[in-house]
Amino acid sequence: MSLSVDTMRTIDRWVGVPLCAVVSPLVALFDRIQTAVQGAPAKPRKLLFIELSEMGSAIIVDPAMRQAQARGAEIFFLIFKSNKASLSLLNTVPANNIFTIDASSVTNLIRDTWRFLILARQRKIDTVIDLELFSRFTALLTGLCGARRRVGYHIFHGEGLWRGTMLTHPVHYNPHMHIAKNFLSLVHAAFASRQEHPFSKIQIPDSAMHIAQAVIDPDTRAAVLERIEKLTLAKDIPFKLGRQPFFLVNPNASELLVQRRWAPESFSRLIVALRQKWPDCLILITGSPAEHAYVENVRVQAGVANALNFAGQVSFAELPALYTLADVMVTNDSGPGHFSSVTGLHTVVLFGPETPALYGSLGKSIPITAQLACSPCVSAANHRKTPCSDNVCMRAISVDQVLEKMSIQYAAAIIHA
Repeated sequence: MSLSVDTMRTIDRWVGVPLCAVVSPLVALFDRIQTAVQGAPAKPRKLLFIELSEMGSAIIVDPAMRQAQARGAEIFFLIFKSNKASLSLLNTVPANNIFTIDASSVTNLIRDTWRFLILARQRKIDTVIDLELFSRFTALLTGLCGARRRVGYHIFHGEGLWRGTMLTHPVHYNPHMHIAKNFLSLVHAAFASRQEHPFSKIQIPDSAMHIAQAVIDPDTRAAVLERIEKLTLAKDIPFKLGRQPFFLVNPNASELLVQRRWAPESFSRLIVALRQKWPDCLILITGSPAEHAYVENVRVQAGVANALNFAGQVSFAELPALYTLADVMVTNDSGPGHFSSVTGLHTVVLFGPETPALYGSLGKSIPITAQLACSPCVSAANHRKTPCSDNVCMRAISVDQVLEKMSIQYAAAIIHA
């Protein structure tokens, strides 16, 4: 079992702060020595992105990674081992250039951290971009990996999550701009020929946030379709692809922020409403193998014959193929909303503790948010930890609202079919 989010936050605070205080002057001293001996660091050639904990961010950062490649850099990535699969959806980073850290225990965390610091030097990483929002652990990895150009977010005159002074290119994090644009501003800083105070003094158009589309293997798509057809046949549910509405319902959200979950009973009522509006529709309720029981509870409460528990029925690598088969997906603000953006799937994504203005899917997506006075309640300033135990922001989203947006998306899907 992996370390809990709260455990990692505690370690990051009580161990990370003193380590950052100790390491920062040592890194600065080493920089001065290297500059005196070797001169100024060269243009990025081997560039490492660090994003450990968010699988969705591995998709959102793709435009930034492709921009770095277009500028001539070989790219690398460091991610938690449990999240590595998210990088396989677009295969922007070569498999041999992906480093992982196992966070299943403190022992494994320390072992893999030490191993990474050695490998980074062996692979001669010269530039690192820390994508995390003020994580002290990633700041330490950035400062100690041997790269001479080190880019990441800095608080400047702000108060909050201090994490040392190990960056050579400190960037202003803009909480009013989509995170994909924030990532692109980091790439600008990495390739900048002169210092900016603060980085990055550029305009980033919406068009720069374009997400590449996954290449779908026809055999994989056929295999997923065959699996669906066998399941519907076993349940005596008529199904013919393209002849009836086909919906995906993703009711869970990761443990990183459980307040993002729309209530299971709300998803159940939505399934009933979908069945009433489109009597011949097929509804697959999706999730990971570990979420099978959670999904089953939603299915049982709905009591709709043509709504099937599909949790664990496709591997992570098969998700894009599944998404090309369906018409519309509804999901909490979680990984699937971003994973689906690598395909043409129309989605409806439900937001509460976070805002689509910063974290909205870059695909064919419609966000829904209640826009309460208290939300979004998580941000870089509070380590994405909220005191809320009553997510009214999610409960305020009605089934009728979601059904309306799904109807709009279904109409769009039919037009583009």
